[in-house]
Amino acid sequence: MKSKQESHSLFFIALVPEEPLQTRLMEWKEWIYTETSSKGALRSPAHITLQMPFKWKMKKEELLIKSLENLAINRSCFEVILKNFNCFEPRVVYIDVEKSSELINLKKEVSNLSRKTLKLDLPKDLRGFNPHITIGFRDLKKPQFYQAWEQLKEKKFSASFHANSIALLKHNGKKWDVYKSFSLNQPS
Repeated sequence: MKSKQESHSLFFIALVPEEPLQTRLMEWKEWIYTETSSKGALRSPAHITLQMPFKWKMKKEELLIKSLENLAINRSCFEVILKNFNCFEPRVVYIDVEKSSELINLKKEVSNLSRKTLKLDLPKDLRGFNPHITIGFRDLKKPQFYQAWEQLKEKKFSASFHANSIALLKHNGKKWDVYKSFSLNQPS
């Protein structure tokens, strides 16, 4: 008989930039680790979260995958612009993502899918959608946060990527891996 733990997996849904940008973003996560010993952000690829982590029954995995395939088929690729550094004081340092109507609409569709189709029991997020790519968090202590933020707050960062797929990430017991990707349509 399987334990409850074995019958569930942890997943989340995100946009994951491809190479060479992925390496460039991971270098910033490694910089935070070098400066502060905070390694929490190194446990996942650089990403923009569309749906926070959730437990999912393995026997219902096909529903999850089909739902994301159907969502992706009806969405077009779009450009994502990253600009400068920002923070959620006193624990999170991130690279800012410019809000766009395409990104906001995709987030809404993923939220609707999570609640209505997947029937996830999710707490209401009162903060709203603030797209970002985390480079330091969770295990970042206040003194180290302020040390890192002091060095980054005036630094410039600029990049963009073509969001051409939605990623389903799965926790392997130690870190997050891209489990499946769902291609978005190319605009005509």
